[in-house]
Amino acid sequence: MGRPRTPILSRERIATVALELIDQHGEESFTMAKIATHLGVTTPSLYNHVDSKEELIELVRALVVEPIDTTAFLSYPWDQAVVTWARSYRSAFAHHPNTIQLLATRPIRTPFVLYMYQDVIDGLLGGGWPIETCLPIITAIENFILGSALDSVAPEVMIDVHTHREEVPLLTKATEINDASRANTAFEMGLTALISGLCQTLHNLDPSRD
Repeated sequence: MGRPRTPILSRERIATVALELIDQHGEESFTMAKIATHLGVTTPSLYNHVDSKEELIELVRALVVEPIDTTAFLSYPWDQAVVTWARSYRSAFAHHPNTIQLLATRPIRTPFVLYMYQDVIDGLLGGGWPIETCLPIITAIENFILGSALDSVAPEVMIDVHTHREEVPLLTKATEINDASRANTAFEMGLTALISGLCQTLHNLDPSRD
């Protein structure tokens, strides 16, 4: 038998190409027609493998979040586990920053991501958090992580005081000691402050735990 005239499609291949297009050209490239063109097939061919664009978004989500690590929740205190989780979460989205708006504004149905949240909530409950606090905690941490992921791919110099140096001397001095590690330093400082604040909140909920 000869080779097929068009590439053999699969859900995984379609999702991988969709993610590549988003990475390279942004969310506006995420159309079924553009994905089909890139694959060398017709648009209807995609629907033999995915039911809808929304389903494809969830396949892309699964690719992006696959490296996120929740195993620390199995063996470490909740605050240490959150640090490991947050670092891997930020790294995953820093590799695919163009997906942040697309994925952060749509309902999550991907089983892998649901299992991830299950692990986090299990760890928080084990640390003494009431269940009604778990989703607000996760949301607060995610908001911080996703903002930091965008910052990690931003230009090194984000505050340009070049033409106003004398008008803002303190800001000028601060920017002069800025370096390439600014985004990472800000993430670690913010994460430490966030965990510290959560620990204090947990103490206020139940002082007897100390």
